[in-house]
Amino acid sequence: MANLIVVCGPQAVGKMVVAESLRDKLKYNLMINHDSIEVSDKIFGFNTPAQREFNGFFREKAFELAVKHDVDLIFTYVCAFDVPEELEYLRSLEEQFTAKGGAFYFVELSADLETRLARNETPYRMERKASKKDVVWSRANLLKDTEKHRLNSAEGEVLFAHHLKIDNTNLTPDQVAERVIKAFGLKANDKEEREYRFGV
Repeated sequence: MANLIVVCGPQAVGKMVVAESLRDKLKYNLMINHDSIEVSDKIFGFNTPAQREFNGFFREKAFELAVKHDVDLIFTYVCAFDVPEELEYLRSLEEQFTAKGGAFYFVELSADLETRLARNETPYRMERKASKKDVVWSRANLLKDTEKHRLNSAEGEVLFAHHLKIDNTNLTPDQVAERVIKAFGLKANDKEEREYRFGV
């Protein structure tokens, strides 16, 4: 039975570093949203039809194999809560894992815009995400999406059985991860490091 933890929130809120902390504490495997984006960009170009299709196939197959082989997984995601298809996608992931006896945990991060703009330009973020190295474009994209979409759920809105909201403006990734583990009562897997973070 595989569990899935989705770490969700707007661009540059800190999803990746929180997910990495959870990975190391729980010994879960990790797929950040940019794993599929960067690979598909490299092969098919930025935001082309082939890139978008391959990006979808990459993620779909990863989730399928995690369920098939009982691999606990963490996934980072930016959700436009005002777009019904986005929520349907998340609910389909919940069903995919819970239907086989696993659990689905939804961690929603939020931070003020000033903090996100500062985090958007950190060297580590640009090192891990090639598409963010164009800081001018990345900043403009962040601001555009913030204005165009609702990137956090509404006050009091609970969308999943296990839905935890955390304002991580003033929290370290490890502090957030500890809150998640405590809130959901999660236990670490017994795995060797190469089984869940080989080469990273």
